[in-house]
Amino acid sequence: MVAQLDSLYIRTSLSKTLTRLLSYACFEGRPLTTKGQWINSLVFPFLALQKRLPQMKRVYKPIFIVGTGRTGTTVLGTILSMHRHVGFLNEPKAIWHAIYPSEDLVGSYSRGAAKYRLDATDASSKVRRAAHKIFGAYSALSSSRRVVDKYPELVFRVPFVKALFPDAKFIFLVRNGWDTCQSIKGWSQRLGVEVQSETHDWWGADNRKWNLLWDQVISEDQSIRGSSLDRRNLENPIDMAALEWIVSMREGLSMMKQLPHDTYMMHYEDLVANPKKSLAKLAVFCELPPDKRFLDYATQRLKTAPPKRDVDIHPAILPYFEETMVALGYDSRRATCAIR
Repeated sequence: MVAQLDSLYIRTSLSKTLTRLLSYACFEGRPLTTKGQWINSLVFPFLALQKRLPQMKRVYKPIFIVGTGRTGTTVLGTILSMHRHVGFLNEPKAIWHAIYPSEDLVGSYSRGAAKYRLDATDASSKVRRAAHKIFGAYSALSSSRRVVDKYPELVFRVPFVKALFPDAKFIFLVRNGWDTCQSIKGWSQRLGVEVQSETHDWWGADNRKWNLLWDQVISEDQSIRGSSLDRRNLENPIDMAALEWIVSMREGLSMMKQLPHDTYMMHYEDLVANPKKSLAKLAVFCELPPDKRFLDYATQRLKTAPPKRDVDIHPAILPYFEETMVALGYDSRRATCAIR
């Protein structure tokens, strides 16, 4: 689906449809696991031009949706994009690569060294200028007062983002870990491809993202590092997904403690069960005025998914998984668990 556009979105708002096409064609880029990568030859010269031009518009309180993939981050961003003040960027990795080239975890635009974590020391004055010029150009060209950027892995880069945009706000979207892990596995099965003897799937080019996650995040987690985890026994899709979910959720929980006034945790299950109530609360946190259209669109767009079956998680991972489920407010025992 080009730019997350479907018939409901197009019928709801032609102007928002055009804004999404602008986001897709000029700013977001296409990673190696998607079609239409030819557009990158247009996106990157355009972003390079924005870095050279004067800043077009001040970037005011940008909103970042973080956590882990397959938790509803795309649908939440698409819903927020219907708000009259919002312009939505869906995983604009081309932008972030243009701002900081060593951030490419998947290998879409670079196969050089990459950093899973970025902090304030990585936000040089040159990087800050580039970020404000590009995001400012997007805000101006999309006629948006607020930019919403959905890029789940930014949960590991919050100090970096705050150094770039001190007034940034973060939405930490969480979902039942059982469902998330199965969704990640299913994504790779559906969309993974072989390209010139190289595997391109959820884990990037030949497991590039997985290797970076293990080396730079999992191995540095003191509680996991001192456990009986053996990487050689954990390279099946569910176990890999479970570990990514665990460390991502832990990072988000830590972010909430460090930035309690700038972080909002939302459960995907609450969003689906009662979209108007959930989104009204979220809008207050984001300092977005009431907007009936985006609430009405949400009620039409969101559907309750059928419960998924239980899956087997490696015994060495299971205690960390269950502990994280409880910390997020879930009952850890069943895949069909409800929020406590």
